[in-house]
Amino acid sequence: MARTKQLRQEENRLADLMNIGVLTTRFPMDQVHAILNQTGRASERVRALPAHVLVYYIIALGLFRPLSTQEVLRVLQQGLKDIAMRTGRVTGAKPVKTAGAPAISQARTRLGVEPVKQLYKQVVRPVAERGTEGAWYRERLLVAMDGFTLEVPDSEANRTAFARPESPSGGESAYPRIRGVGLVEVGTHVLFGAALD
Repeated sequence: MARTKQLRQEENRLADLMNIGVLTTRFPMDQVHAILNQTGRASERVRALPAHVLVYYIIALGLFRPLSTQEVLRVLQQGLKDIAMRTGRVTGAKPVKTAGAPAISQARTRLGVEPVKQLYKQVVRPVAERGTEGAWYRERLLVAMDGFTLEVPDSEANRTAFARPESPSGGESAYPRIRGVGLVEVGTHVLFGAALD
């Protein structure tokens, strides 16, 4: 589903800050910087859209699904700035200037997928505790396997890597598809083990 140009209303600001706060708590800034250094993707110069902000941006795209990509970035940048101001890392009330769609696309290409994959592997784990309802059967954690498919752009590289599945009419589908499978913790719905191919 395509994203719309929907903007975040001012009354949702507190919820936005809470989401950004949870994001920076679950994925600590020091850990994000360490992964960027390990993968060679740390920003080498000061940019309008540094690598660590881009990592949070990619995660935030999942939190703010109905919003446009630029609006997600604006909400994220404002939230990160507010957190930095409260912790004394940044002073001043300059308005946040959000990068345009071409700059976002270039920054995502520069970052690549490896830092996000490494962060996922390091951070995402089952979270159910002993008292979590529906998460345990006797001493065993209940998990389920789940899967999905996504259409990817019809490029030569995607056709080679993923192919086009057969359509119901016997021909090929319009787009190559990628299949995802994962282990989901039943009680919390945390997808803690995933593979794409």
